Amino acid sequence: MAAALAGRAGKDALAAFAQAYRDYAREHPGRYDAARLRLDPETAAASAGVRHAQMTRALLRGYDLAEPDQTHAVRMLGSVFHGYISLELAGGFSHTAVASEDSWAWIVDSLDAQLRRSGTS
Repeated sequence: MAAALAGRAGKDALAAFAQAYRDYAREHPGRYDAARLRLDPETAAASAGVRHAQMTRALLRGYDLAEPDQTHAVRMLGSVFHGYISLELAGGFSHTAVASEDSWAWIVDSLDAQLRRSGTS
């Protein structure tokens, strides 16, 4: 994830972040599923989840979001990415002529537009 974000900002960073999420889930489905399990507070504090949340907030700096909007945005991105990826990996999008890649790009564009509207700049 850090490599995907390096040197990027705004929509470019968002698209790279989203694709890194998706690629990881495709390449490591078991690890991806395990990363979504509830952890006790001590384990969670020592996990990669903290660094992941920090990277998500770093990505959002390009959108100039103040709190609480930044926290809402972190949750929105995680929810959208996890939901889409989970449905895609389960074959939920294989029954339509519209390519999953097209929907993914549309979603990233829509998220970027929402984040730009929500920014304070």
